[in-house]
Amino acid sequence: MTRRTALTTVLICVGIHTGMTACVARAAEDSRKPNIVFILADDLGYADLGCYGQTKIRTPHIDRLAAEGMRFTRFYAGASVCAPSRCVLMTGKHTGHCRVRGNAPLVERARQTLRRDDVTVAALLQRAGYATALVGKWGLGMDDMPGQPLKQGFDFFFGYLDQVHAHNYFPDYVWRNTEKVMLPNEVRAILCGKNGAWGTGGIATRRVAYSPKLMLDEALGFIQRNQSRPFFLYFATTIPHANNEAAKELGNGAEVPDLGVYRDESWPEPDKGYAAMITYLDAQVGAILTRLKQLGLDDNTLVIFSSDNGPEMREFTGYDTTFFKSARGLRGFKRDNYEGGIRAPLIARWPDKIKAGCVSEHVGYFGDFLATASELAEVAPPSGLDSISFLPALLGRRDQQKQHQWLYWEYHSGRATSQAVLLDGRWKGIRNESRAAPLELYDLRADVAETQDIASRHPEIIGKMEAHLKTAREDSPNWPLRDARSAVGAQRAAQQPSAREHRTQRDLAAEKTERPGRTLCRRLDSPRLLPLSRSGRGE
Repeated sequence: MTRRTALTTVLICVGIHTGMTACVARAAEDSRKPNIVFILADDLGYADLGCYGQTKIRTPHIDRLAAEGMRFTRFYAGASVCAPSRCVLMTGKHTGHCRVRGNAPLVERARQTLRRDDVTVAALLQRAGYATALVGKWGLGMDDMPGQPLKQGFDFFFGYLDQVHAHNYFPDYVWRNTEKVMLPNEVRAILCGKNGAWGTGGIATRRVAYSPKLMLDEALGFIQRNQSRPFFLYFATTIPHANNEAAKELGNGAEVPDLGVYRDESWPEPDKGYAAMITYLDAQVGAILTRLKQLGLDDNTLVIFSSDNGPEMREFTGYDTTFFKSARGLRGFKRDNYEGGIRAPLIARWPDKIKAGCVSEHVGYFGDFLATASELAEVAPPSGLDSISFLPALLGRRDQQKQHQWLYWEYHSGRATSQAVLLDGRWKGIRNESRAAPLELYDLRADVAETQDIASRHPEIIGKMEAHLKTAREDSPNWPLRDARSAVGAQRAAQQPSAREHRTQRDLAAEKTERPGRTLCRRLDSPRLLPLSRSGRGE
């Protein structure tokens, strides 16, 4: 309905005595821009939800979200780790163009912040008259940096700024806007990296306040306070990301108040905890949907649910995502550019707009959210983006939906950069850790598990990808392409299958020797060094 039509409806209704008030209210509601709620899980696997095939973990509310909306099967995260994936989501630029392309040590955190000239989806919606809130984990700027949420278009912020701090679900403080909110939890601090280069994590010795519960309360309060105007809620929960420090020291990184329905399962305790965390998140999704319904906002709110990257490996969590088949046969984990690391669940619900129970094979990625939100809010996005609105797909107008010819990803480990491209939604090219390494090629139409490298059979496609990779990214002094080994070494390694390709998660977890380049975590009260991550990151 256009604004003119809405006004005409109001005038007609005013002339009718019976039902006048209800009709005026209905017309005003129809002319209002839709609310947008984006719920982002942290390290949730593609198949950790019942509606994506999960059989062990209960997610009735998210499953209902899918049953009442649309479930995407070919949607991708912005990156295989948190900060760059979130940067892509917020700015509509892929990791070859966006500001934050990797996770950086705390001592180099200026590399991991948005700048004043970056334009986020929150800033665009704010200009369009939306109330905007971030509740949860940010990772794109500390309190004294230009990327702090209130400087990037958010009216309200509650949660964690730093990803290492966010590991702990019972922290001694969280942030509200620009102020620290002290909590009654007691925490034993653990420095990550040499002299705390990667920040300070911790393990709670006294658990009182569970941060996901606090964050839900703040999210529901924001909805309540802004029910009379359009709003954008970015609910970036930390669930089910592990407390990596607790996993390394205690063998269990799953932190949840209660194991609930999984208490009597015969599984290892960490696995029970992982399932309980996801079911806890599911209940929170249910609470948000209930609040929208109670306030009469349900029909005018687009709710989107997704995850920032693929599932984590057991050696860093204590729990075993392969037990739950979290990647559902997709190759790879978090930090991998294979499908298991970047293909994400995405569910969208908007009553009377999105047809219930639909499954979409539209190929999109996090960068498309900015163009979609801009179209919904009737505000022009900035130029130079890698963003295509998927609103036509949501509304069932497939003939109007534009498609990406190319999608692009890169992952910056502590020692090298890996790249991936997707051509026409079918051909996947991957180059691991060296610009001299030959491209691997997979036909996702025939081989979604990426088991057969068919590069030798399709030199013409490899040629297109090589040409595209030369222009796919802009140079970044903070995130240059780096090679792990010499070109000769890369070529030699390419002659034989990677050993890592043939390892399972259990194999990797069983390795006892520390590998080069791993960040070390040290307890403040102990000189013993603890390895944190194979990637050299506090992710």
